[in-house]
Amino acid sequence: MPVAKLPLSKQLAYACGMTGWSIMTNLIIVMLPFFYLPPANRGLVPFIPQLLVFGVLNIMSIIAASGRFFDAVYDPFIASLSDKSENPEGRRIPFMKKAIVPAVIFCCLTFYPVVNHESMSNAGWLAFTLIGFFMGATTYIIPYNALLPELAESAEEKINLSSLQQVGFVIGIVLSATVNNFADGLQLVFNIASRDNALQYTIWGLAGFAGIMMSVPVVCINEKEYAGSKPTHLPLLPALRSTFSNRNFKYYLISDFSYYMALSIISSGLLFFVTVLLHLPESMGGILMGTMVLISLIFYPVVNYLSKKIGKKPIVLFSFMLLSIIFVAIYFLGKFPLSSVLQVYILVIAAAFPLASLGILPNAILAEIAQKDAERTGENREGMFFAVKYLFVKFGQTLGIALFTFLTIYGKDPGNDYGLRLNGLCGCVLCLLAVIFFSRFQEERSAKGAKSSSEKSLSRQKHNA
Repeated sequence: MPVAKLPLSKQLAYACGMTGWSIMTNLIIVMLPFFYLPPANRGLVPFIPQLLVFGVLNIMSIIAASGRFFDAVYDPFIASLSDKSENPEGRRIPFMKKAIVPAVIFCCLTFYPVVNHESMSNAGWLAFTLIGFFMGATTYIIPYNALLPELAESAEEKINLSSLQQVGFVIGIVLSATVNNFADGLQLVFNIASRDNALQYTIWGLAGFAGIMMSVPVVCINEKEYAGSKPTHLPLLPALRSTFSNRNFKYYLISDFSYYMALSIISSGLLFFVTVLLHLPESMGGILMGTMVLISLIFYPVVNYLSKKIGKKPIVLFSFMLLSIIFVAIYFLGKFPLSSVLQVYILVIAAAFPLASLGILPNAILAEIAQKDAERTGENREGMFFAVKYLFVKFGQTLGIALFTFLTIYGKDPGNDYGLRLNGLCGCVLCLLAVIFFSRFQEERSAKGAKSSSEKSLSRQKHNA
């Protein structure tokens, strides 16, 4: 229970942290395939060979997955340290403070290949920098998200803070998607001949800005004043077992994993879909992402209102279903009897509601799961719940990148784009899996909501009598 209620200024400061790490993680998701394995018509140098391992996986898919093997151990390790921490400055913020500089440095190094041409040396370097980045990002993200249920007491406060958090997240998505727009400006203003160099300078600038945003909650929030949770005393393995024993959490986890894997396919493929399937300039990627985010902001109050009226579960299920239809449409992009611009804007507008609802509600749902578990067990393991969630999120993101890059084997260039289209069908299947598993999630409505429902039922019975 919070010692003092978190004021709006501190809530905004908390959301700034989300913007920071969202910029860097989405830079990796959006730009990694495009930078290292660009389409043939974009004038960029491929830095990693399109080689197959065992005749199945390409090198990029293996590299993208490499850092997550370390996360499988490192995520719960950081969560356990954070949950058990007795640091006088708090359980979460001291970890966040130490993670910012390493995360920024390794994010920048990821886009600085050691050889300026296609080489396996770049593959080894990329694997090393990704592991470093994932470890730095994890050390920030796990304690950061574990703060949410500690800073917000009621379900309404959790939704409100999660909404601001999601605003920060989508701002990060937009900024990461505008790399090519900024690179265009740099080339024009500073007369930079190399497109690769222009992209690198842009990424360095955005990563530096991300580090500043990640520092805002560290500087502005006094954890001891606003978060009053006590350290847990469970060792790592018993804490993990207890976390996984929560039935609701399992269904939440699988559906969340499927969603983030599908979302990663869209993010990784955005520039390819725009330039190869629709034959539009890559600078359209940032414009489209910005448009989708602006429209999604309109739905934020709608999602908040509906979640209080009908609950969170129906909204999440509807959003997964809508996303599955959008993915099917990706398969046919460029083949509809409409202009390329009109096709992509229809998809962007359709995706705005799922972006809003699936950004706001899942973290609020998980905060409630963690809080109810703490009430039941007497152990405050918020960090472990969010560690497991974000471990699966990162697995989903990485497998999404790996699946996307693997399917590029079957075509990623104009006139040879079947691999890109297959990503649409894969995304549809993932969203339908999310529907199946989340439909088994048991949502607990508030006592107020339950009372209201029973009163309405009694009123109807009296009316019928």
